[in-house]
Amino acid sequence: MGGYTYYNEDDFFRSYQERRHRAESPNNVMEGPALMPLLGNVEGKDVLDLGCGDGQTGVELFAGGASSYHGIDGSVRMIELAEGNLKDMNATLEQMDLNVLEVGIMKYDLIISRFVLHYLADLSTLFQKIHHLLKEDGKFVFSVQHPIITASIKSAQGKLRADWIVDDYFDVGERIEPWINQPVTKYHRTTERYVQELLDAGFMLINLKEGTPERHRFNTVEEYERRKRIPLCLILSAEKVPGTDQEGRRIK
Repeated sequence: MGGYTYYNEDDFFRSYQERRHRAESPNNVMEGPALMPLLGNVEGKDVLDLGCGDGQTGVELFAGGASSYHGIDGSVRMIELAEGNLKDMNATLEQMDLNVLEVGIMKYDLIISRFVLHYLADLSTLFQKIHHLLKEDGKFVFSVQHPIITASIKSAQGKLRADWIVDDYFDVGERIEPWINQPVTKYHRTTERYVQELLDAGFMLINLKEGTPERHRFNTVEEYERRKRIPLCLILSAEKVPGTDQEGRRIK
């Protein structure tokens, strides 16, 4: 089963919502401000969101003029929230495991994924599917937990981390980390591996961000200084390379 199944459990879901929506959540003050500008002008764009959660990203995209939004998430609870948040908007929502993503005939201008792909074992196949789903000038933007964070779970103890241990960085693969009192499975990859997976699928890397903290987004100097110590997210922006087939191979 995917990690998304925990979101269907009441206690886990309630704890996650409290963490996710706190004022200084890294999603709100670091990842979001770094990722959203990379999307560019979304006016008139058809967007696919892999791991859409509660659909709030879709709300932001429609505010920016997006034409349509297709959100996919493994959690039934998240899809229910997204349906409420995107009511009466041109949104299609599906409950689906991204490990077995079905490729349809719809083509998208923009495909995004936020803090989801580090939960998936096979990115090579998924990136090929994403390449196929994009229009010729389409863009793919995604964020993951920074590889410095996923490399070792030795720091994943206690409620507030004071120090971080970086170890086993080049030992890619499965990590089982305690999170909200549950053993959550993640897959560690180096930054190099993420980039290479994109290139192998036929993408061209456009930008890379690490969610650099900005003082005005934090209520206290202490939290700002703490967040300056280590990157929490890796954000990659890529475009479909013209002249490649549906599997990302160059057409000769």
